[in-house]
Amino acid sequence: MNSSTLITLIDPRLELISDARHFYQQGWMVGTAGNLSVRLPDGSFWITASGRSKGELEPGDFVPIQPNGKVEQPSPDLKPSAETAIHQVLYDLFADAMSCYHVHSVEASLVSRFVKGDTLPLPPLEMLKGLGVWEENPCCSMPIFANHLQVSRIADEIKERFTTTPPQIPALLIRDHGVTVWAPSPKTARNYIELMEYIFRYMVAARGVGVWGVGE
Repeated sequence: MNSSTLITLIDPRLELISDARHFYQQGWMVGTAGNLSVRLPDGSFWITASGRSKGELEPGDFVPIQPNGKVEQPSPDLKPSAETAIHQVLYDLFADAMSCYHVHSVEASLVSRFVKGDTLPLPPLEMLKGLGVWEENPCCSMPIFANHLQVSRIADEIKERFTTTPPQIPALLIRDHGVTVWAPSPKTARNYIELMEYIFRYMVAARGVGVWGVGE
């Protein structure tokens, strides 16, 4: 076991800090946008605090959330991300999910407007293999949810839809907002984010030159 792995096992927040800094440098977590979380063996999870720059996170910039969704050690100076309810419902729905990442990129917002409906067809790219789609010329799509001011409403709609119609890939879009992924580990969640952002960039570029498009 190398030293970096040992540190992550001691405090999983350190890996989230590193990933947040990487996403910030990519322009996907500008300002205080986005949120990251990691679930612990007891079902509780750490999530980034609201209003913190993702390029300058420290271990103290995370809030512990109990398995039932309640905030541990509430503090007036440290509030959990406004989208904690979304992380909570994804952990409840997917037993193997141990990390949940949400970032904001220009491309994610753009592709969410490529269709009027609640499902976005994805191009049959090789990158989909990294998201678990092992098919030749796959027909794959991802769900889109409306961006309500009341985040609990988004979480309720995710729960209702995924309970009856499980997603093809571990990712969802919130219209005009950003992408959320869930994964068995922070490392895998980071990979998923990078893969999704590659696909979004491809879609935007392809639409611009008329190579590939999606229906209404």
